[in-house]
Amino acid sequence: MRLGVLDIGSNTVHLLVATARAGGRPTARTSDRTVLRLMRYLTPDGAISEEGVSALVDAVTRARLRAETEGVDELLATATSAVRDAVNGAEVIARIEAALGQPLQVLGGETEARFTFLAVRRWFGWSAGQILLFDIGGGSLEIAGGADELPDLAESVALGAGRMTVQFLPDDPPRDDEIEALRDHAASVLAPVADRFAALPRPDHVVGSSKAIRSLAKLAGFPVPGWSGIERMVLPRTALKDWIPRLARIPAEARQELPGITPDRTFQIVAGAVVLHQAMKAMDVDELEVSPWALREGVLLRYIESLAQG
Repeated sequence: MRLGVLDIGSNTVHLLVATARAGGRPTARTSDRTVLRLMRYLTPDGAISEEGVSALVDAVTRARLRAETEGVDELLATATSAVRDAVNGAEVIARIEAALGQPLQVLGGETEARFTFLAVRRWFGWSAGQILLFDIGGGSLEIAGGADELPDLAESVALGAGRMTVQFLPDDPPRDDEIEALRDHAASVLAPVADRFAALPRPDHVVGSSKAIRSLAKLAGFPVPGWSGIERMVLPRTALKDWIPRLARIPAEARQELPGITPDRTFQIVAGAVVLHQAMKAMDVDELEVSPWALREGVLLRYIESLAQG
């Protein structure tokens, strides 16, 4: 079966086309994305502007046409925090559904975390034991932990890299006091979350997913040998901390010259680094390993399971 997963996120509209079957490993065929950075289109009252909605609808339409060209049997369309939290979210959803010609599944933050956790568990397997997961999107940070296929605890907090850039780091490059204000805010938001996760067993494996974390791992982390010749990327907290002031001193346009920093991440990467470092600190995590699978793969896996279960 050829499936398409359309992930309408805060930063990109991303289409993944993969062949999949019950009990088998999904194989990616096409990955196509449009960079939007929806947070820049937010009005003061928290709505997505008409310009932003139009750009979003155009991107969704292009993705639908690409999915049709690829001959997908089913298109699984999801939206996350940017659409979910917008004041005019209902109107935006209606226009997206009109462009798609089908319903849109709007994922709650905890559901987003659970789907991502499922993908991470399948990637690392049962031998990973107790997993603690961090996933930083444009609008929110998801944290999940557990020893099974689905997490025992999953939370979503409004600490996404795009959202924090707009709220705390308006200058380019950001000032030291702006960085400090973001650090204090993230620590305050994460403190009660860390208390709740402290009730879980100590993780055997800490994992980071999402493009922001992969970018930071390429910048500040290092590769280690993996299974079947696949390199694994590890990101130490100390290395991440050392890179934050260096990143913050570089103008956004110049950051794309750094390893792992793509043009669509240059504006948000400082906020993403600060939030991830504070999350690792709050959870007493020394290092994490990067997962190549995340939300899109989780949505696909859950759909295949639902078909197998009848």
